[in-house]
Amino acid sequence: MRGKSDLGHGWEARGEVDYLSSFAFRQQFTQSFAEAVYSETHSVGFLTRHWSDFGIDFVAQRNVNFESSAPGDQIEIRKLPEVGFTEREHEFDLKKWPFWISFDSHAGLLDRSQPQFQTRQFVERLDFAPRISTAFRWRDFSLIPSFGIRETEYGSSVNSTGRITGDNVLRSSRDVQVDLVLPGLERIFDAPSWMGEKVKHVIEPRITYRYTTGIDNFNKIILFDENDLLSNTNQIEFSITNRLLAKDRNGTVSDFLTWQVRYDRYFDPTFGGAVVQGARNENQTSLDLTGYAFLSGPRNYSPIVSVLRLQSKVGIEWRTDYDPLHHGISNSSISVDGRADKFFWSLGHTDVRTDPVLLPNANQIRAVLGYGNGIRRGWNAGYSIYYDYLKGQLQFWQTQVTYNTDCCGASVSYRRFSIGPRDDSQIQVAFAISNIGTFGKRQGWIF
Repeated sequence: MRGKSDLGHGWEARGEVDYLSSFAFRQQFTQSFAEAVYSETHSVGFLTRHWSDFGIDFVAQRNVNFESSAPGDQIEIRKLPEVGFTEREHEFDLKKWPFWISFDSHAGLLDRSQPQFQTRQFVERLDFAPRISTAFRWRDFSLIPSFGIRETEYGSSVNSTGRITGDNVLRSSRDVQVDLVLPGLERIFDAPSWMGEKVKHVIEPRITYRYTTGIDNFNKIILFDENDLLSNTNQIEFSITNRLLAKDRNGTVSDFLTWQVRYDRYFDPTFGGAVVQGARNENQTSLDLTGYAFLSGPRNYSPIVSVLRLQSKVGIEWRTDYDPLHHGISNSSISVDGRADKFFWSLGHTDVRTDPVLLPNANQIRAVLGYGNGIRRGWNAGYSIYYDYLKGQLQFWQTQVTYNTDCCGASVSYRRFSIGPRDDSQIQVAFAISNIGTFGKRQGWIF
């Protein structure tokens, strides 16, 4: 359930409620494969106003992550409420030298509960983070340094045995970031007819140095959200991006192909003591690089992260991480989708091969094929499938056939679930009359 309201004078209210009392119930009775495997719910309401470079937000939020279908096996995090006051980057000149200043500040009452871990009902968290940056340019070189301070105080902390205490803890960090944007290399070619009239190949190299210090109490911090994952780091990142920009005969330019490769080198392999051996470690540095965990212990370098995107009549996105520590690809995720006339398709494959301490291995395939759409006149059909290659199991498949006329439509669908304890089939029939209603079971469209 979602809602929004314009309250006037620049104030706006928005909200979304997603409440689930039992993950096992949803797994057994949902008609959607995505709902059957998606184990999180997010409910949030906020009141906000923005003016000039400033903004103020009042937020109440409840996030639940179901670890399994067993009753009570869940992580619940609440903000009751949190107030934020921010300033976007504001430019000012000092003797014709440009500077930009910004800040984030938040104050809230938070709560986290899970099996064998419970904070008190209201844990105070105060956070203030100002930042200043500038830029130097010489020919085609750009050097962009920035400096930030972050002060965060918590009303509770974690002791050496992993238990929650009422002792306050202050996290004080200082960070420096320097971005060196090197000159881009580019060349224009005549394009094949299917790409357009001209194509430009651009190579964009970039080097980023980050240094964060002052956080010697990472293991005392209670983790409520991404703001609590900040740790010490001393690192340099190398990035190179290849782009193919296509120009058609009308002069319209599109980003036809993008390929970005990133790699981090860590001069502090423990991130100030935040990373321990033989455990899944997550911090802001690793999450900024890739969504897949890779810190199972101290290390001096990251995986090589590659993201390839093709945007045309056929869309392709391929994300892969090559880990030099294990001499192989640790994960790969590729999706292909497109439409030709009335036909459409979407194919995907995800393969995770990493340290079992970090993530369970996975190898799953999905496919959606179809003709037409849910409201098109005449015959329309669609088929979808989800297959777990490691288990050798067809987890879900669905087919749907629809026939529509000017006034009405009929639809028949068949679904097959084989997920965990659920093993059943469904046949559903629906008949719809325009401006009157639908008779039979309402269905979620494949189209």
